[in-house]
Amino acid sequence: MLSYRHSFHAGNFADVLKHLVLIKILEHLCTKDKPFCCIDTHAGAGSYQLDSDYAQKNKEFDTGIGALWQLDNLPCAVADYVKIIKSFNATDKLTTYPGSPLIIQQYLRQQDHLFANELHPTVIGLGYEALDPALYHRGFVDRGYLLPYPSHGEDALLARLLDLHAREHFDVIIPCLDAEMTSFARLEPALASMGIRTFIPNSQQLNLRSKDRLPELAEEIGISSPKTKAVYQSSFFYNCQSQSWRYPLMVKGLFYDAKLAYNADEAVAAFHRIAGEWGVPVLAQSWIAGEEINLAGVGDGEGGLAGAVMMKKRALTDKGKGWAGISIHDDELLAAAQRFCAVTKWRGGLELEMLRDEQGDLHLIEINPRFPAWIYLSAGVGCNLPELLVRLALGQKPPHKQSTPPAGVLFIRYAEEAIVSLADFENITVRGETLHTIGSFA
Repeated sequence: MLSYRHSFHAGNFADVLKHLVLIKILEHLCTKDKPFCCIDTHAGAGSYQLDSDYAQKNKEFDTGIGALWQLDNLPCAVADYVKIIKSFNATDKLTTYPGSPLIIQQYLRQQDHLFANELHPTVIGLGYEALDPALYHRGFVDRGYLLPYPSHGEDALLARLLDLHAREHFDVIIPCLDAEMTSFARLEPALASMGIRTFIPNSQQLNLRSKDRLPELAEEIGISSPKTKAVYQSSFFYNCQSQSWRYPLMVKGLFYDAKLAYNADEAVAAFHRIAGEWGVPVLAQSWIAGEEINLAGVGDGEGGLAGAVMMKKRALTDKGKGWAGISIHDDELLAAAQRFCAVTKWRGGLELEMLRDEQGDLHLIEINPRFPAWIYLSAGVGCNLPELLVRLALGQKPPHKQSTPPAGVLFIRYAEEAIVSLADFENITVRGETLHTIGSFA
């Protein structure tokens, strides 16, 4: 039954009996020096929030752990069980119930092992805006939380992740935004010490593919790229034609945003708008007429490209983002991505944005250090790149040979209204977490 959610039943009478017996077995095993191995075939989540919409629907925990919570005349075995559960709650209030894997972890010694298997993992959404609709969408995430903006610094981010990890027990985190990649790269050792895995490029790799260093990286991997210049003052755009620049040209932010400017006034307006949001420098990039083709992939960290999906944009937004596209196969694009991974030993998700000009030559426009917004196409063509990344983060070896994704599969993006309860919106605004009440987006 793949639709089963233990979140509805966590802490009920069956959990009490199961975990009480489990604890006694573990205590007995620990009386011997010999190592033991636990194999949990239906592990569920690491922990369960009993104030969540799932648990509150039937409140099954009320007749389980809830009935024992405040009692002080319990038999020794039951009292030991309750003590373990209380260790996962910061106050006297019962809000968190651990799953079997977390209980087992309390008894594991250096020589012992736990293998936890689950077909229905929990997905936690982490965002920066209370109006991010995905935080409320049950079809995407089980729960959503706000993170401090990257501008608040890495200490604030780590403190927030520590707090959330104590509640959710993250296995893998996949950063998705350019602006957060540097912070997560620097925090990777600290996260690893907490048991949180990532599979992302390091700080040196991030610097190598920085947009203002694109031409030198393109030369190293043997591919053409447009002329690019870091611009700190808007006056450049009024004088650039005397420096062999021509309009139209692209005006880009270091992290995000781009505008095709047809004259100096448009370029200056774009410069001030992008600099106001993302800071300086802003990049000027010569414009090349042609057709854009992109590749999303995963670098294995050892110089190889573990998997890749390619597509051609068929409809664009005003920022040049793909609103519709079709899967393709392009040997030259694939070879460029393989050379990029070989040169940088790239580790993690990536996107190569390329342009084929009217003469058929390829030009490297941008390298993004994470998955693109169109990454769901990879699942649609049978080459699920986020799944591959998670497997690598967990230390699993990728398949020796990836099948070639089929060409001709179309994606079309669409907008959908999120229906959110006021209580849920207030909770994420004040407390930084969603309640997933009945009115939440489903």
